[in-house]
Amino acid sequence: MTPELLATCWTSAGDVMPLRTGDRSPIGIERRVAAVASAGYSGMGLNHADLVAARDEIGLPRLAELLSAHGLHHVELELIDYWWETGPRRETSDRVRADLLDAARVLDIDQIKVAAGSAGDTYDPGTLRESFAALADDARAAGTRIALEPCAFSSMPSLEPAVALVTDVDHPQAGLLLDIWHIFRSGMDYATMADLVPADKLFAVELNDGAREQVGTGLEDTFDNRMLCGQGDFDVAGFIDAVRRIGYPGPWGVEIMSHHHRALDPETALSQAFQTAADCLIATRAQAGRTS
Repeated sequence: MTPELLATCWTSAGDVMPLRTGDRSPIGIERRVAAVASAGYSGMGLNHADLVAARDEIGLPRLAELLSAHGLHHVELELIDYWWETGPRRETSDRVRADLLDAARVLDIDQIKVAAGSAGDTYDPGTLRESFAALADDARAAGTRIALEPCAFSSMPSLEPAVALVTDVDHPQAGLLLDIWHIFRSGMDYATMADLVPADKLFAVELNDGAREQVGTGLEDTFDNRMLCGQGDFDVAGFIDAVRRIGYPGPWGVEIMSHHHRALDPETALSQAFQTAADCLIATRAQAGRTS
């Protein structure tokens, strides 16, 4: 049985790299949705810039119809950051927050991805908890959830503080997103990850692969050097096994970002990303069956 896969926003975005081009995909939303579905995915993600563009060009109701017509019943939006701050960064965050939550009311999305700033950012723990709980309340009112992603170059570069925040707040609409890239780059082994994450708090997972050593800055590395599943050093099979041990049922996000991936037409890029991720998931399931 082919697993359910979700093409995260950058996997289908084409030739776009935020540090150099900005966030907006050059691919029209109708072609993009069709390419995701044709490759075999059952879901897709959109970032704020592309969501707003689609909203302004075809409207959210039409976008919902388009996704449904192509069988994309898992939808993810991103990204809310600096949700605990004050001042200009919070003003920007609140604008994104409002747009994504408004869209959630129309698109019936699985979750909104949430970030934790940049390395070196500081925050008051009490303010962080209160702000996270308030964001989860807003998500509940919009009929969706928030998934906090600990990133190697953020103020939560490892999994432990993200788990602590989510479990401390203990809101039914607030959980975690585990990206193999950031788990590997943090140095955490997958068995420890599986022991640390509560099953009811794991909302989303992202698969990819990469080289053992970082190249360039953390942000450059994450956008330019990801590999297709099974083609790098990340032990994707071990990660999948650990996530399954937590009890995660899917869908599985596929997040591929690289110079090579961006140079391909979206149909080819999405197909390659789908097939390699599906192959890894099917192979690990078969291996588990042989050893059980």
